[in-house]
Amino acid sequence: MTRRGARHGRHGRLGRSEVVRPPLPPLDGRLDRFEITVGSAVEYLRGAWEELRDVQFDISAMPLHDRQDGIPRWRVDHTVKRVSLYRVPIERLLPKGHDDALHRRVAIESAVFHAAAEYVGREPWELGPEGHDY
Repeated sequence: MTRRGARHGRHGRLGRSEVVRPPLPPLDGRLDRFEITVGSAVEYLRGAWEELRDVQFDISAMPLHDRQDGIPRWRVDHTVKRVSLYRVPIERLLPKGHDDALHRRVAIESAVFHAAAEYVGREPWELGPEGHDY
């Protein structure tokens, strides 16, 4: 019987444990990117606008029903202080040729700003740093 060197275990691999596995790759799917983009835009808006600090921003896949004027991308409910963003219409209803990561991010941030502007009764560009009276 030939003896292997000390660097090999019984099955040819030493130093590996069945309990410890290699690190998993970071989560980087479409849902994760959507949530991160919405979260960073909401964090900015809450820091700049006191009216939005207590508003809950939800993410849903699709609206429950269509409106007469098209598929909504968000819904504002003042009674419960909630803004619901609909992921699928925001991401999928982009113009042809604009379905890449950059345009998707711009569409997501734009939807967040438009929904927040509707909630506070302003125009979306007023929510940016140039439109706010500090």
